[in-house]
Amino acid sequence: MLPSDLVLTWPAPAAAWTEAAPVGNGRLGAMVFGGTHRARIQINDSTVWSGSPGGPATALAAVLAGGAGPRRLEEVRAALRAGDQDRAETLLMTFEGPYSQEYLPYADLHLTVAGGERAAYRGRSLNLDTAVAEDGFDLDAVTVRRRVWADAVTGALCTTLDAECGTVDLSVDLSTPLREVHRRATTGGLTLGVEIPVDGAPAHEPQVAEPLRYAAGPVDGYDPFGALALALHTDGEVTVAHGNLLVAGASHVLITLTSSTAAARHWHGEEPAGRATHLASAHDTAARALARGAGRLLENHESDIRGLLGGTALRIGPRRRGAHDVARDILSGDDELLTATVLFQLGRYLLATASRPHTGPPANLQGIWNTDPRPPWSSNYTININTQMNYWGAEAAGLAACHEPLFDLLDRMAAQGRPVARQLYGARGWVAHHNTDMWGWALPVGMGHGDPSWALWPMGGAWLAQHAWDHYDFTRDPGFLRERAWPLLSGCAEFLLDWLLDDGAGCLDTLPSTSPENLFLVDGAPRSLTRSSAMDLALIRATFERTLATAELLGLDTPLSGEIRAALPRLRPPRISPEGRLQEWAEDLTEADPHHRHLSHLIALHPLGRIDPDTTPELADAARRTLDRRGPGAMGWSWAWKTALRARLRDGAAARSLLLEASRPLDGDCAVDAPADGSRWGGLLPNLFSTHPPFQIDGNYGFMAAITEMVLQSHTGVLHLLPALPAQWPEGRATGLRCRGGLAVDVGWADGVPTTVTVRRLAGDAAEPVRIRHRGRTAEIRLATGDRIDLDAGLRVREEPVPC
Repeated sequence: MLPSDLVLTWPAPAAAWTEAAPVGNGRLGAMVFGGTHRARIQINDSTVWSGSPGGPATALAAVLAGGAGPRRLEEVRAALRAGDQDRAETLLMTFEGPYSQEYLPYADLHLTVAGGERAAYRGRSLNLDTAVAEDGFDLDAVTVRRRVWADAVTGALCTTLDAECGTVDLSVDLSTPLREVHRRATTGGLTLGVEIPVDGAPAHEPQVAEPLRYAAGPVDGYDPFGALALALHTDGEVTVAHGNLLVAGASHVLITLTSSTAAARHWHGEEPAGRATHLASAHDTAARALARGAGRLLENHESDIRGLLGGTALRIGPRRRGAHDVARDILSGDDELLTATVLFQLGRYLLATASRPHTGPPANLQGIWNTDPRPPWSSNYTININTQMNYWGAEAAGLAACHEPLFDLLDRMAAQGRPVARQLYGARGWVAHHNTDMWGWALPVGMGHGDPSWALWPMGGAWLAQHAWDHYDFTRDPGFLRERAWPLLSGCAEFLLDWLLDDGAGCLDTLPSTSPENLFLVDGAPRSLTRSSAMDLALIRATFERTLATAELLGLDTPLSGEIRAALPRLRPPRISPEGRLQEWAEDLTEADPHHRHLSHLIALHPLGRIDPDTTPELADAARRTLDRRGPGAMGWSWAWKTALRARLRDGAAARSLLLEASRPLDGDCAVDAPADGSRWGGLLPNLFSTHPPFQIDGNYGFMAAITEMVLQSHTGVLHLLPALPAQWPEGRATGLRCRGGLAVDVGWADGVPTTVTVRRLAGDAAEPVRIRHRGRTAEIRLATGDRIDLDAGLRVREEPVPC
C-alpha cells in the first residue's frame, strides 16, 4: 500500500451480500465478507451463464414458425397507418422470442477459524488502487491478517491468511449453488465439477414451470460444464474431511482458485473439451499460480492493476488518499468533495475488475458479481441504456482496454443479428433489440406478452455500435477502425437503411417506433407504438454519419456510402414542442408519465453529442426544459444519466444536486425490489453499490462518467475544461483524463479556475489542431505524437514545464 492509495473501510464483517467488498480480474469475481469465525467469499465466473450457443438460432426458428416475418411486419405497419394499435400490438408480440439467458452464481468459499467466535475484529478494507480486500482480528494472543485479490496475471483468485505470534486451525470449504457432479479433495487442494443450466428464466417470468433447467447431456455438441480448482499451501498440517480441507497449526495459508468452463472455450473461439480436460486445466492453472508464492503473486497483481488504474486520477477537493470509513465518511459524511472523489475512483475500480481484455464477456447488469440463481433482470445485458452506461466512462477515465470485451460481445450480437434482420424483417445487416446475453441474443424477448414499449425496439445494436466509433475517436487506432468498427457500423447502417420507410412526402420514417419503456396517451389510454421517435432518428443519424466518416478515413468508396448520403437529408430533424421541449415522438404526444425514468429523446445531447449549447443552442434549451419537466431522482442509472445530461448543458449546480441525491444511502429494504416505474427512489448500499433497488452496477459506472463530464468534455472537438464545475467544488486536480483525438489532459484548479493545464498527444494526427477552452478563453496548439505542452491559467504556453 502506498501513502497515496484510496482505501474504503468497514469496522464489522459483512452481514449481507450488499455489505461485502468486490474484487475481480475480469473473469473471476468475488464478494469478500470477512469475519472472525466463518468468513465467506462468494465467487462468480463471467462465463457462467445459463443457455447454450445454439439457443438464439433455435428461438429464431420458433418465432418464424409462429408466423413472424416480413409479411407480418407489413401487416403491423398497415394496422398502425390505420390507427389500429391493438391489432398492431397483437401482431408484433408474435415476433417475441422467449428471453435472454441468466448470469449465475458459481461457488462459495468458506474459511472457518477454530475459536474465531471469541476473537476481536479489527475491521476490513478495500484498496481501490490495489484491488485487495483485507481484514483482520485478534484471537487470544494471535493476530490474524487475511487478504483476498483476483489476479489477472495468473487468472487466479488468491487468498492469504497470516497469523502473528502463534498459529490457527481452520477449515476450507468449497461449494456450489449449481449442480455438483464431481469432487476430489487431497491435502494439496480441491477440484469441483459443476453442471450449468441450459435454460434460465428471469424472475419476472414466474409462470415458467422450470426456471433453471439442466440438460441430461450435451446440447448440440455443447456440454454445459465448469470446473473449479483450489490449490493450498501452508506451514500447517492438512487433512481431508468430508470432501473439504482441515488445516491445523498454520501461521501462513495461501489459496489459489481457478476455473475452466465450456462457455469460456466457446467465447474464445476454442475447440470444445471434455470434462476431464476442464478439471485438469483448472487444477494446473491453480497449481501454477500457487507455485509463485504469495509475495510474488501479490507483487505482480499490484503492478498489473496499478498499471491499469494508475494512469488516470481525479481529486475533487483536498482529500483522496488514506482510509475512509464508508458509513461515516461517505454515506453519512458532510464532505461531498470526498464523496465525488470516491465515486469516480470506485467506478473505475469496478470497471477495471469486471471487464478486462481476453478474459470473458463484458460487465453485465451486476458487473461480474451475483449471488442469486434468479437475479434481477437475469443480470444480463439490457441494451436500451444500461449496458451502454457501463462503458460511457471507459475511454475518458483512462480504461480504453476495459472497453474491449464489449466489442467481443458486439461481434457475437452481429453474427446472431444478421439472420434475425434477414428472416424477421427482410433487411440486410444486423439488428439487436432490448436484451442480449453472452451468446449474442438478438431477437426481441417477451414470450409473446412483453410490452412493445421495451420488447419491440430494434435499435439496441445501433446504440451499442456507437461505442466502436467512440473507442476509435479516443484512441485513433486505425487497425481497430478497419477490423472492428467498420464491420459493426456498416452492418448496422445496412439494417437501418432497410428499416426506414418513405413517408410519401420525401422524408424517411421508422415504423413501428417506440421510445424505450415510455408510453403516450391516446384518448386517455397508454400506448407505445408510433413512428419516428426522437431516439430512433438520433441513433440512425449518428450511425450514418459515423459510418460515412469511417469509410472516408479508411479510403473506402462503397455503394453503402452512396445510400447513406442519399438518406441523411431525408431524416427528420429533432422537433421542439409548443412548450419549448424536445419532442419524444414525431408528433407532440402527451406522456403517460411526465417524470419517466428514461430520457431516450435526449440521447442526442448525451451520449451522442449532437446537441450542445454552443453548436445547437435552441435544441440545448429545449433539452434543458425537457429535463426540468422530468424532474430529479429515481434510481441510480437514471440519476447518472440526468447528471451527465446536465453536465453537457454546463449546468454544474443541477448536476451537483443530482449527484448529492444519488449518493445518499438507500432509504428502505434493499431486499425488496422497488417498482420499475421509479416511484420509489434508490440510493447507495453499505458497500457503495448503486441500487434501484434491486442492485444494478450501471449507476456506479454512470456516476464515474458523469463526474468526468463535469470536469472535462471533448465531444465537440474542443477540450472544454471544467465545463460544469459546481461552485461548491472550488479546487481539485485531474490527471490523465483522455479526450477524443488521441489526447490526454491534466488540469489542476483553484477557486474554480484552472491553475495548471498539460495536454499530451498519445496518438492521432499531429497536423490536427488542438483547441482548448475555459469559459471565454480558447487556445489552439499543435502537438506531435509523444509531445506535451503546458499552459497557464490564461491558457498561454508556459515557458517552464509543470513538474510531473
